[in-house]
Amino acid sequence: MNVHEYQAKDLLRPFGVSLLKGAMADSVEGAVKAAGELGGGVWVVKAQIHAGGRGKGGGVKVAKSLEEVRAHAGKILGMDLVTPQTGPEGKRVRRIFVEQGCAIKKEFYCALLVDRATSRVVLMGSSEGGMDIEKVAAETPEKIVQVSIDPVSGYQPHHGRRLALALGLPKEGLAKSAAFFGALYKAFMALDCSLCEINPLVLTQSDELVALDAKLNFDDNALGRHPDVAALRDPAEENPVELEAAKHEISYISLNGNIGCMVNGAGLAMATLDIIKLHGGSPANFLDVGGGADKARVATAFKLILKDPKVKAILVNIFGGIMRCDIIAEGVIAAAKEVDLKVPLIVRLEGTNVEQGKKMLGESGLTLTAADDLADAAKKAVAAAKGN
Repeated sequence: MNVHEYQAKDLLRPFGVSLLKGAMADSVEGAVKAAGELGGGVWVVKAQIHAGGRGKGGGVKVAKSLEEVRAHAGKILGMDLVTPQTGPEGKRVRRIFVEQGCAIKKEFYCALLVDRATSRVVLMGSSEGGMDIEKVAAETPEKIVQVSIDPVSGYQPHHGRRLALALGLPKEGLAKSAAFFGALYKAFMALDCSLCEINPLVLTQSDELVALDAKLNFDDNALGRHPDVAALRDPAEENPVELEAAKHEISYISLNGNIGCMVNGAGLAMATLDIIKLHGGSPANFLDVGGGADKARVATAFKLILKDPKVKAILVNIFGGIMRCDIIAEGVIAAAKEVDLKVPLIVRLEGTNVEQGKKMLGESGLTLTAADDLADAAKKAVAAAKGN
């Protein structure tokens, strides 16, 4: 789960993370009022969407008067902001964040994330902060410093001092730098984050570290412990099909391809995506219907796949263990008849009650293609999606 920048900063503030004052607005007048209440002579007007690179798309503007705040807010609110992370369709801006300006001496990058290879939280940073951190990672990865934190002892001041020295932060301010990174770590752990990214992290002219931007991602499996965080979810920023899938306890992630996939088990689903790519195709989704799914859930999953207009073929790949093949067949038949299926359907079934499932599909009257194994299913799905 993601949240907006203004929400992330509200969550970080109680942990002692150094931030500037700001306020969210959903109207031009609200933005002007917020700037007036914040005071000062410089403000930054920021689009609030769940995507990075907002500045490159014109979603972050500096204002030196209330008139400029009004002009920028009027232009940004309601725009379809296109960034490298939104795709060409962009995202509609419904909220803006008006924040005080500050005198910047240097920009940095800082993040906390989970390194699954070591099962540790990693504190990382770069002296090349700002909008082009992706370019830094791709072209000069040596400029990104990583500090691994032992989960038993947790964050210690030496971790922060090591990163601060590597970034070239003032030596006389090492204690304050270590405290800043420590506050970020405390928030990361307490909120069950999967990512805490500060880009840019800035050193002001008075040598203070300030989180000028903030991005927090959360582990969905831990949201039960954080109802306050879960309440911050913005449905308008999420894929509506993914939201609907979650209501039915279906794991669904929309992708960019044209072969719809319905699989039971996350590992088998990943293998299905891989083999589709191996044979020259492109999956339209990740969908794990779950081991204990019933006929209704299978039918719902089928309908979710068909909501994607890009889908040109559907591959059903089921290995029946807990999930019986006859249950899958029932759901597929019910959904296909209800939605009047128009795209090719390729089915590969193995496992519990497989013969019964195949018989049900064969006698259903549906036009489908049976596959002998996973490789055969992938080849047939790719060919069907290409119209061959």
